[in-house]
Amino acid sequence: MGIINKDFKYKIIDNFLSKEEIDLLDKYTDMKHRTNIKNFDTVQSPVMDSRFYGDPLMDSLMLSKLNLMEKETGKKLLPTYAFWRMYTKFADLKKHKDRPACEISVTVNIGSDGTAWPIYIEGNKVELKSGDAVIYLGCELEHYREEFKGDWCAQVFLHYVDEKGKNSEWHMDKRMYWGIGD
Repeated sequence: MGIINKDFKYKIIDNFLSKEEIDLLDKYTDMKHRTNIKNFDTVQSPVMDSRFYGDPLMDSLMLSKLNLMEKETGKKLLPTYAFWRMYTKFADLKKHKDRPACEISVTVNIGSDGTAWPIYIEGNKVELKSGDAVIYLGCELEHYREEFKGDWCAQVFLHYVDEKGKNSEWHMDKRMYWGIGD
Protein backbone atom coordinates (compact mmCIF):
# COMPACT_ATOMS: atom_id res chain seq x y z
CA MET A 1 0.00 0.00 0.00
CA GLY A 2 1.33 3.41 -0.96
CA ILE A 3 0.78 6.47 1.15
CA ILE A 4 0.32 9.82 -0.55
CA ASN A 5 2.83 12.15 1.05
CA LYS A 6 4.69 15.34 0.20
CA ASP A 7 6.94 13.47 -2.25
CA PHE A 8 4.07 11.72 -4.07
CA LYS A 9 3.93 12.30 -7.82
CA TYR A 10 1.86 9.48 -9.22
CA LYS A 11 1.26 5.78 -8.75
CA ILE A 12 0.39 3.17 -11.37
CA ILE A 13 -2.11 0.48 -10.35
CA ASP A 14 -1.96 -2.59 -12.59
CA ASN A 15 -5.28 -4.41 -13.02
CA PHE A 16 -7.32 -1.62 -11.41
CA LEU A 17 -10.23 -3.08 -13.36
CA SER A 18 -11.03 -6.79 -13.38
CA LYS A 19 -11.43 -8.63 -16.69
CA GLU A 20 -15.21 -8.59 -16.13
CA GLU A 21 -15.20 -4.83 -15.52
CA ILE A 22 -13.09 -4.24 -18.64
CA ASP A 23 -15.46 -6.34 -20.74
CA LEU A 24 -18.54 -4.53 -19.41
CA LEU A 25 -17.05 -1.04 -19.76
CA ASP A 26 -15.59 -1.75 -23.20
CA LYS A 27 -19.00 -2.79 -24.55
CA TYR A 28 -20.77 0.07 -22.75
CA THR A 29 -18.44 2.82 -23.99
CA ASP A 30 -18.55 1.49 -27.55
CA MET A 31 -22.37 1.47 -27.59
CA LYS A 32 -22.63 4.86 -25.92
CA HIS A 33 -20.10 6.42 -28.32
CA ARG A 34 -21.77 4.98 -31.43
CA THR A 35 -25.21 6.28 -30.37
CA ASN A 36 -23.99 9.65 -29.07
CA ILE A 37 -25.65 12.61 -30.77
CA LYS A 38 -25.16 15.41 -28.25
CA ASN A 39 -22.20 14.89 -25.83
CA PHE A 40 -19.10 16.03 -27.68
CA ASP A 41 -16.00 17.77 -26.41
CA THR A 42 -15.67 20.86 -28.57
CA VAL A 43 -13.55 22.77 -26.06
CA GLN A 44 -10.64 20.46 -25.14
CA SER A 45 -10.25 18.60 -28.40
CA PRO A 46 -9.92 19.44 -32.11
CA VAL A 47 -12.06 16.40 -32.95
CA MET A 48 -15.56 15.33 -31.94
CA ASP A 49 -14.76 12.98 -29.07
CA SER A 50 -17.67 11.64 -27.04
CA ARG A 51 -17.57 12.90 -23.45
CA PHE A 52 -19.83 12.08 -20.54
CA TYR A 53 -19.85 13.74 -17.10
CA GLY A 54 -21.73 12.09 -14.23
CA ASP A 55 -22.58 8.98 -16.24
CA PRO A 56 -24.48 6.63 -13.86
CA LEU A 57 -22.31 3.59 -14.66
CA MET A 58 -19.06 5.53 -14.25
CA ASP A 59 -20.23 7.22 -11.04
CA SER A 60 -21.06 3.70 -9.80
CA LEU A 61 -17.55 2.56 -10.72
CA MET A 62 -16.07 5.51 -8.82
CA LEU A 63 -18.11 4.61 -5.73
CA SER A 64 -17.19 0.91 -5.98
CA LYS A 65 -13.47 1.80 -6.10
CA LEU A 66 -13.58 4.05 -3.01
CA ASN A 67 -12.19 1.40 -0.61
CA LEU A 68 -9.37 0.54 -3.01
CA MET A 69 -8.55 4.23 -3.44
CA GLU A 70 -8.43 4.75 0.32
CA LYS A 71 -6.13 1.76 0.65
CA GLU A 72 -3.84 2.99 -2.15
CA THR A 73 -3.66 6.58 -0.87
CA GLY A 74 -3.74 5.94 2.87
CA LYS A 75 -6.40 8.67 3.17
CA LYS A 76 -10.09 8.82 3.93
CA LEU A 77 -11.62 10.09 0.69
CA LEU A 78 -14.85 11.61 -0.57
CA PRO A 79 -15.85 10.81 -4.16
CA THR A 80 -16.64 13.83 -6.35
CA TYR A 81 -17.41 12.77 -9.93
CA ALA A 82 -16.58 10.48 -12.81
CA PHE A 83 -16.00 11.58 -16.37
CA TRP A 84 -15.27 9.41 -19.39
CA ARG A 85 -14.26 10.07 -22.96
CA MET A 86 -14.01 8.11 -26.16
CA TYR A 87 -11.02 9.70 -27.83
CA THR A 88 -10.69 9.44 -31.60
CA LYS A 89 -7.95 10.08 -34.18
CA PHE A 90 -6.11 13.40 -33.74
CA ALA A 91 -7.44 13.97 -30.21
CA ASP A 92 -5.08 15.45 -27.67
CA LEU A 93 -5.19 16.76 -24.14
CA LYS A 94 -3.63 20.16 -23.53
CA LYS A 95 -1.28 20.68 -20.59
CA HIS A 96 -3.35 21.56 -17.55
CA LYS A 97 -4.00 21.13 -13.85
CA ASP A 98 -7.44 20.14 -12.64
CA ARG A 99 -10.05 21.99 -10.62
CA PRO A 100 -10.51 21.48 -6.83
CA ALA A 101 -12.93 18.51 -7.23
CA CYS A 102 -10.03 16.54 -8.76
CA GLU A 103 -7.63 16.65 -5.80
CA ILE A 104 -6.90 12.94 -6.19
CA SER A 105 -7.48 11.83 -9.77
CA VAL A 106 -7.44 8.41 -11.33
CA THR A 107 -7.08 7.90 -15.07
CA VAL A 108 -8.16 4.43 -16.14
CA ASN A 109 -7.56 2.89 -19.55
CA ILE A 110 -10.73 1.00 -20.44
CA GLY A 111 -9.48 -0.07 -23.85
CA SER A 112 -8.36 1.01 -27.29
CA ASP A 113 -7.71 -0.17 -30.82
CA GLY A 114 -4.26 -1.24 -29.58
CA THR A 115 -2.53 2.09 -30.18
CA ALA A 116 -0.47 3.15 -27.17
CA TRP A 117 -1.40 6.61 -25.92
CA PRO A 118 0.54 7.67 -22.84
CA ILE A 119 -0.43 10.38 -20.42
CA TYR A 120 2.37 12.69 -19.34
CA ILE A 121 2.42 13.72 -15.68
CA GLU A 122 4.90 16.48 -14.90
CA GLY A 123 6.62 15.49 -18.16
CA ASN A 124 6.92 11.80 -17.20
CA LYS A 125 5.48 9.35 -19.74
CA VAL A 126 2.96 6.91 -18.22
CA GLU A 127 1.65 4.08 -20.40
CA LEU A 128 -1.37 2.10 -19.26
CA LYS A 129 -2.66 -1.21 -20.56
CA SER A 130 -6.38 -1.93 -20.65
CA GLY A 131 -7.62 -2.07 -17.04
CA ASP A 132 -4.61 -0.23 -15.58
CA ALA A 133 -4.84 3.12 -13.81
CA VAL A 134 -2.65 5.93 -12.59
CA ILE A 135 -3.42 7.89 -9.41
CA TYR A 136 -2.09 11.44 -9.29
CA LEU A 137 -2.70 14.80 -7.65
CA GLY A 138 -4.75 16.40 -10.40
CA CYS A 139 -4.77 19.93 -8.97
CA GLU A 140 -1.02 20.01 -8.37
CA LEU A 141 0.55 18.08 -11.24
CA GLU A 142 0.45 19.30 -14.83
CA HIS A 143 -0.68 16.52 -17.15
CA TYR A 144 -1.37 16.12 -20.85
CA ARG A 145 -1.45 13.81 -23.85
CA GLU A 146 0.05 14.28 -27.28
CA GLU A 147 -1.99 13.83 -30.47
CA PHE A 148 -3.63 10.41 -30.70
CA LYS A 149 -2.65 8.43 -33.81
CA GLY A 150 -5.08 5.55 -33.37
CA ASP A 151 -8.78 5.12 -34.11
CA TRP A 152 -10.29 4.97 -30.60
CA CYS A 153 -9.34 4.97 -26.93
CA ALA A 154 -11.81 4.86 -24.02
CA GLN A 155 -10.67 6.40 -20.73
CA VAL A 156 -12.51 7.03 -17.49
CA PHE A 157 -11.45 9.60 -14.90
CA LEU A 158 -12.48 9.08 -11.28
CA HIS A 159 -12.06 11.98 -8.89
CA TYR A 160 -11.85 12.19 -5.12
CA VAL A 161 -10.95 14.69 -2.40
CA ASP A 162 -9.38 14.25 1.02
CA GLU A 163 -12.21 13.95 3.55
CA LYS A 164 -10.35 16.25 5.95
CA GLY A 165 -8.75 18.45 3.27
CA LYS A 166 -9.36 21.94 1.95
CA ASN A 167 -11.43 20.63 -0.99
CA SER A 168 -13.89 18.48 0.98
CA GLU A 169 -16.74 20.83 0.00
CA TRP A 170 -16.49 19.32 -3.50
CA HIS A 171 -17.93 15.98 -2.31
CA MET A 172 -20.33 14.81 -5.06
CA ASP A 173 -19.07 17.80 -7.10
CA LYS A 174 -21.79 19.77 -5.30
CA ARG A 175 -24.52 17.74 -7.02
CA MET A 176 -27.64 16.53 -5.22
CA TYR A 177 -27.50 12.99 -6.62
CA TRP A 178 -25.02 10.54 -8.14
CA GLY A 179 -25.43 9.80 -11.83
CA ILE A 180 -26.49 13.31 -12.81
CA GLY A 181 -24.44 14.67 -15.66
CA ASP A 182 -24.49 17.73 -17.80
